[in-house]
Amino acid sequence: MIKRVATAVVLIPIVLLLVLRAPVPLLAVVAAGVALLTVYEFLKLTEKYGVQPFRKPTYFFVALLFALLASNRGNGKPLLSTEILGITLGFAAAIAPFVFLSVAMRRDQLSSGYPAAAASVFAFTYIAMPLGLLVQLRQQWSGAFMVVFLLLTVWAGDIFAYFIGRSIGRHLMAARVSPKKTWEGAGASFLASILAGTTWYHYALPISSFLLRAHLIEPRDGIFGLQTPPLWPILLLSAAINVAAQLGDLAESLLKRGAGVKDSGAILPGHGGMLDRIDALLFAAPVLWYYAACRVLQ
Repeated sequence: MIKRVATAVVLIPIVLLLVLRAPVPLLAVVAAGVALLTVYEFLKLTEKYGVQPFRKPTYFFVALLFALLASNRGNGKPLLSTEILGITLGFAAAIAPFVFLSVAMRRDQLSSGYPAAAASVFAFTYIAMPLGLLVQLRQQWSGAFMVVFLLLTVWAGDIFAYFIGRSIGRHLMAARVSPKKTWEGAGASFLASILAGTTWYHYALPISSFLLRAHLIEPRDGIFGLQTPPLWPILLLSAAINVAAQLGDLAESLLKRGAGVKDSGAILPGHGGMLDRIDALLFAAPVLWYYAACRVLQ
């Protein structure tokens, strides 16, 4: 537990500083690094299922997405706006099977082609796309505020699930998939996420003003004046993010359980691999991006 807490204490300020202060191209580069490392761990997991993955083509396909996110079309405007990103990701997801099946044609053992192609497509949609949505969310108006909202909501749920589940958890939630998760922990996680999310938005104006005075955000990155939405939608959004995050955690546990491993890697002391750390975020980020995109495109 000490390693877990120490790692969080070091990483959380760094992540928050990147989200609040880093230029979007730098954030895209960091997200690309996280995505590539996570994809590496995922492809290692697929080997436990007997898959011989396409490593370099998958890394290239993933890196290309973040290169587009880091680019601009002039005057500081992002190359991939909210609408264009949705179209781009839809196109990328549609052509990914054809790209990797075409790569599979070069294999001597043709029977290994489809499993490898499927693993590459899944790596892109499961890992790269959600992280790409997170970067583009940061580019939107109030983007920094929304990304921190997402992180706090997910983190609050994760922390309460861990400690409440360990202390008073008695009723197992999904014993075959994740033998330590309990309904008590899940309930505590749900309530903690709602409390964290609604509190963050309830105090949106003073928080944004403080961050602006501290030179941690630009005016476009916070919420001021009449921009603050009513709390009922935020309560429902926080609940939806928590449910998605808990499903993301369980989904990754399923992958590891099927592969017969405890952690996806060992890069983060006390947490395991990068996939272990961002599994909840991968399911939660698309939920917030969709909410924000609908707001932008109205």
